[in-house]
Amino acid sequence: MGLLMMLSEAVHGQSSRDVLVPLPSVLDFTGGEGWGLALGAGVEYEAAYDGSDEYEFEVDPAGALQYRKGDNLFFWEGLQLGWRGLPVDGLFVQTGIRYESGLEPDDSEDGKLDGLPKRDSHVAGFLEFRKEIGENWRNWIGGFVLGGESDFGFLGLLAAGHRFGPQNDGTGTEVFVFSTFGTDDFINKDFGVSAADESASGLPQTDLDGGYRSTGLTVIDRRWLTANIMLQVEAGVELYSSEIKDSPIAQDDYEAEIGASLVYSFF
Repeated sequence: MGLLMMLSEAVHGQSSRDVLVPLPSVLDFTGGEGWGLALGAGVEYEAAYDGSDEYEFEVDPAGALQYRKGDNLFFWEGLQLGWRGLPVDGLFVQTGIRYESGLEPDDSEDGKLDGLPKRDSHVAGFLEFRKEIGENWRNWIGGFVLGGESDFGFLGLLAAGHRFGPQNDGTGTEVFVFSTFGTDDFINKDFGVSAADESASGLPQTDLDGGYRSTGLTVIDRRWLTANIMLQVEAGVELYSSEIKDSPIAQDDYEAEIGASLVYSFF
């Protein structure tokens, strides 16, 4: 985190950009009103799948298409589509839909998932809120819920964050801690092994209960390198519950990731 903060000081000049909330974790390319469009690419080094001990580099497109009217911002960002806004001062809310891919046998290049049937992908709905603590979104607490059809279940998340630096334009460094909780359907879609899975793969049958899932920490650093080019660096670690550690799919009891992206803003 110290390296990210030094990078922030080295390349950042205070911007007059008007953003919905001054948090690096909330994108706003509109400049305060109307349309915003940013396109680019990012690279991540991350676990091949949840609980994997195999890590790989992945290159993905990055960017957003947004429209803002006052304190309401509509967005299409990556695999999610939705709305975010400030219904009252100090309360941030966003909701929408997102695509969630399912576990696939070839996610493991070492063959640790061989024989497992491909698991369904889903379009799920989400709702998030954050409450400002103090002034100027220096600190916040929040919650997030992700849910879908019956075999997808629900994920809940509680988080608390802190923003470093004097910037008020959505750049700088932000750190937050979180804990996640899931229904049994949600946890088993990633870590469970059904009787049919056992017959096909040889992995022992595993039926996990719902409840506490994980605790983690994420650091995000975002800045304008030029008037139109933005850099984002993100790193995080997530520690799984003792029950998930017992799943034959979870080769590690934690996972970590680090990534960086560059986008060009057209407005």
